[in-house]
Amino acid sequence: QVQLVESGGGLVQAGGSLRLSCAASGRTFSSYCMGWFRQAPGKEREFVAAISWNGGTTLYADSVKGRFTISRDNAKNTVYLQMNSLKPEDTAVFYCAASRVLTRGPLSYDYWGQGTQVTVSS
Repeated sequence: QVQLVESGGGLVQAGGSLRLSCAASGRTFSSYCMGWFRQAPGKEREFVAAISWNGGTTLYADSVKGRFTISRDNAKNTVYLQMNSLKPEDTAVFYCAASRVLTRGPLSYDYWGQGTQVTVSS
């Protein structure tokens, strides 16, 4: 069982930056691939980024490539999402999730956090 708690969301102006954190409970964190997803009002949940268990491989959605960076610190049981050059269309609830495989597909993720709101004003 893995419990995930996101933090770091907030209100930021377009062009600004935020860093999201996702703290995981349990001693098996380092065996999971981790992902970030987001869901805007009235839209489907969409993939943002994912990272392999050892941080050696990362995946990004085209819409965030070059602006967002996913990383992890297994010693701290935490995964991060550094978001730069934020745009109003990035406004959404951001969720972290844990999976046994590195994938963009949300159905492969076994555990989810409660989400943190990110709002980007124009």
